[in-house]
Amino acid sequence: MKFILPELPYANDALEPIISAKTIEFHHGKHHQTYVNNLNNLLPGTKFENAELETIIKEADGGIYNNAAQVWNHTFYFEQFTSKGNGGKPSGALADAINEKFGSLESFKNEFVTAGVGTFGSGWVWLVQNDAKKLEIVKESNAGNPMTRGLKPILTFDVWEHAYYLDYQNKRPDHLTALWDIVNWSVIEKRL
Repeated sequence: MKFILPELPYANDALEPIISAKTIEFHHGKHHQTYVNNLNNLLPGTKFENAELETIIKEADGGIYNNAAQVWNHTFYFEQFTSKGNGGKPSGALADAINEKFGSLESFKNEFVTAGVGTFGSGWVWLVQNDAKKLEIVKESNAGNPMTRGLKPILTFDVWEHAYYLDYQNKRPDHLTALWDIVNWSVIEKRL
């Protein structure tokens, strides 16, 4: 099975000024593509050669895991944004679950950004659903994916520097806070 770089559901410049076209070109076109290429080069002759991406993430380790997780993480990340995000709000069951766990959308956003800022080095901050169907915020370093711990990913922000450095330099908090303006809450609601 050959993995391919998924097309973005928007133009490279559609998320400006929150994420610039230049960042999309490098982040999606170069970094994400490299993870796809590396994974395809690592799989031949392994037990994962014909496996689904989620299976590889749950069972592999080392370079195969890192590249498979980064392919999945980045695809999940890019698919959750929209140029029409305009700071909208979640509704229905997602809004209820956020309010139940965090008290309010603003409290959730603050806690999520704080977790992302507090992730040392490179990694991801995730909103997940646990076995009890309750929401949690978890941090993962490097290529970490919460599926390895039996958690269901709902939303993620990439805190690797390549996700924001061209636009925000070392201002990770500014970048993470700005991302709320382009979140496609209808996508997030479907993931729940």
